[in-house]
Amino acid sequence: MMMIAAGWIVILLSVGGFALDRVLTNQLEQEFDNRLLIPLNAMLRSAEVDPIWGVRFNSILGNQSYLEPGSGSYWQISGDGYDPFPSNSLWDDRLVVREGEFLEPVFYDSVQFRDEALRIVQRTVQLPGSDVQWQFVVAQNREEIDNQIAQVRLTLIWSFAILGIGLFLMAMAQTWYGLGPLRRVRQAIARIRTTGTNRVTEPLPLEVQPMVEELNALLEHSEKQAEEARTHAGNLAHALKTPLTVLNNAAHAQSPDLPEAVLREADVMQRHVDHHLARARAVGRRATGLSRASAMESAQGVERAVSRLYQHVRFDIAGRDTDVAMERQDLDELLGNLIENAAKYGGGSVFITIDAEPDAKRCVIWIEDDGMGIPEKERDAIFGRGARLDMSKPGTGLGLAIVRDVAQIYGGTVSLHESEDLGGLLVKLKLPRAG
Repeated sequence: MMMIAAGWIVILLSVGGFALDRVLTNQLEQEFDNRLLIPLNAMLRSAEVDPIWGVRFNSILGNQSYLEPGSGSYWQISGDGYDPFPSNSLWDDRLVVREGEFLEPVFYDSVQFRDEALRIVQRTVQLPGSDVQWQFVVAQNREEIDNQIAQVRLTLIWSFAILGIGLFLMAMAQTWYGLGPLRRVRQAIARIRTTGTNRVTEPLPLEVQPMVEELNALLEHSEKQAEEARTHAGNLAHALKTPLTVLNNAAHAQSPDLPEAVLREADVMQRHVDHHLARARAVGRRATGLSRASAMESAQGVERAVSRLYQHVRFDIAGRDTDVAMERQDLDELLGNLIENAAKYGGGSVFITIDAEPDAKRCVIWIEDDGMGIPEKERDAIFGRGARLDMSKPGTGLGLAIVRDVAQIYGGTVSLHESEDLGGLLVKLKLPRAG
């Protein structure tokens, strides 16, 4: 920011300084040229035709410098067929004039004299009684105006240099002061790392407060993820501890039913591992924050797969297509567990309604069957890992537990009710809509 400010200050001051230099220089040169017109007009008023010299003055020019040789002030009158008529200040030198007819005064610079730059004004005049085009020329040493221009430019350079330095220092101070809140945020973050605090609580200016709020939200999210990871790791360790203990005791006791115990406890451990792997995959995919899946397409895909396993079941899908904020694979797993359970434990009919309860933030999916349903007092317990009401049907008892956990990871909910139309179980799955 300071380098950009310095660059713009240099550019703008350079352009402004150049423009101001041109204005002041032109003004000084115009004033200098106007002074040259005074003796030129005096020459024109007093000049007349001379039969011998061609031209003469009927009155003496009042400027004494034209009489002193090498004074820096000169005049000269030239005409075809006549020798130049110079001022005494030219002595043996003569001015080299431009060729042409100049009815109006023309100004130009000349370096015909060594070590002496001249400013010249020239005008072409035809005197009464003469057919000759006379060139009236007045020249003046440029030293005076060059010194003035040099002084003006030096003043401009110093003034604009001081102005530029002042502006740059002001930009530095403004940048340093403006970025002060960010330094305070950095210090607050450093204190979080060194002191073990988990939030930025220091009062900060309103300009950075939204960033601080987002930072605190990120810290809270990270803490929540870390706590979830610790909880799941502990749950998995606790869940595996009991089967391992049973197997260890059976092995040391050389129990005769050791093979059956191994198969039984291995099945238990497999269920726990599958459950926690499903949660871990859902958490990992949720972190992308860009998840989107079509509820209708997912339900239709699951229905086609489940109908092959339960050919006697009639499936009916209705509603409107809605995108939900979750990965397609996780949505398929949720709907797959629910639809398969409805087909497995129902009486032969399964209704699926997409967006059954239109809501601005959530998509509600109903899965109904015509089975026996679940008593209200047992609906909460059925979400436990390994919980099963009908032990005669194959399964692991993890379906609803996985559905609940994955739905919660994405900010959704799942609840059990009684179906008014079919009389069996009604599962309400609420998922956040995709933005």
